[in-house]
Amino acid sequence: MDDFNSIALLLDALRPWLGHLVIVGGWAHRLHRLHPLAHPPAYAPLRTKDADVAFASTVPLVGDINAALKKAGFERELFGEHTPPVTQYTRGTDDGGFYAEFLVPLYGDGLKRDGSADVTVVKAGITAQKLRHLDLLLTKTWAVRVTPENGIPVTRAVDVMLPNPVSFIAQKLLIHKHRAPDKRAQDALYIHDTLDLFGRELPALRALWLDHVRPSLPAKTAATVERLQRDQFGAVTDVIRNAARMPQDRTLTPDRMQAACAHGLDEIFVGAGTANRGRQRRRGLEHGGM
Repeated sequence: MDDFNSIALLLDALRPWLGHLVIVGGWAHRLHRLHPLAHPPAYAPLRTKDADVAFASTVPLVGDINAALKKAGFERELFGEHTPPVTQYTRGTDDGGFYAEFLVPLYGDGLKRDGSADVTVVKAGITAQKLRHLDLLLTKTWAVRVTPENGIPVTRAVDVMLPNPVSFIAQKLLIHKHRAPDKRAQDALYIHDTLDLFGRELPALRALWLDHVRPSLPAKTAATVERLQRDQFGAVTDVIRNAARMPQDRTLTPDRMQAACAHGLDEIFVGAGTANRGRQRRRGLEHGGM
């Protein structure tokens, strides 16, 4: 069973809840190709065996998602000693190890009242893992229509929510230092390929950052994003070298990758803080402010 069949089975199982769920991670990147602003390149997108499904802890999820997944052939696998344990929902080995995980944002110091790690939460019958900066992926989400005609054999067309590409990139910049070395290279390639996918729409992405994503963040976090894009892509690094070696169906040199990312990220983020302050001041003047 190929991965398009697997993601279709997952989407069909989650259909009653998709209005509150956001597909993030590698599958978000693959599904971004279905968006009207995307300009898909000739090379294949990065493949991933896991589907990350995020939701806000405040959304009104009702019913039994676990039962729906079980009916679709997914089984729970438990990991670690947390209460409740980290959970993956897998379809076994027939589909290449495809599995789904559920995620919610982590706020505060990451500790429960009793001092133990605040790692997971149960909602609508499923266990979700709490992750820092995940709320960024739930800001100003985009929707794409998934249909059998675009290669994903869902039973009928369905609208799926994804992170917008600016939030997708910004979150990868923020989590970089917490990732394993191989994941850092993978994330760098995701950033490059996302910029390539939406490269003709950089003014629209900059407006998205200025008007929606940046204002949703604490000022310090927004400034950190704008600094990190320079730190991580201002020069060729070992992370970029490793990322450039990952694709098997195209030739990508470290120099070319770094230059493309630096240009695209500059177009979205550089000077954004000054521009945003200017917009806020103009709005204040329009409303009689000084």
